[in-house]
Amino acid sequence: MHRCCGQGPIRVTSSGSRGELGWSVCGYELLARGADGPKKALARHRSPEPPYAQGPAAAEAGATAMIDVSDGLLADLGHIARESDVEIDLDPAALAVPDELRTTAERFGVDPLGWILTGGEDHALAACYRTAADVPQGWTVIGTVLKRSASERSADLSAPRVTVAGSAWAGPQGWDHFA
Repeated sequence: MHRCCGQGPIRVTSSGSRGELGWSVCGYELLARGADGPKKALARHRSPEPPYAQGPAAAEAGATAMIDVSDGLLADLGHIARESDVEIDLDPAALAVPDELRTTAERFGVDPLGWILTGGEDHALAACYRTAADVPQGWTVIGTVLKRSASERSADLSAPRVTVAGSAWAGPQGWDHFA
């Protein structure tokens, strides 16, 4: 499987059921602060549950690109976007924020969507499909791949390739191994 998804109207998806991203970083924050919180968060941080069966299912369904989400959804989808010379726009409404995750984030003064977008270590998979009909069961459409114009391709190379509701995410994109 490649990191390059091609051009055109492609759907971006994540594996697992809605509401599965963000739990590991929540668990990390609980441990770092010595705080109590959802057992699921602690369990996911200590022992991730990668959806191994979803990789072959995605390939068989015609995924055009796939990556594991270990450095954060924005960071890892950024690899696909750069390799494909496209932009990816995520729909925040498609990224469910479970009540327990929201409550814990708010308790710490953190935006729970930030945990979902940048947390990493959830070990979900993200993939691209040409049509919504290609998306297999167990995957959720979370965004769209947008073709870049010639002027956009020659513009600022540091411009974000992954946006949220059409806007750049203000903050870290996820884990940066070289920072």
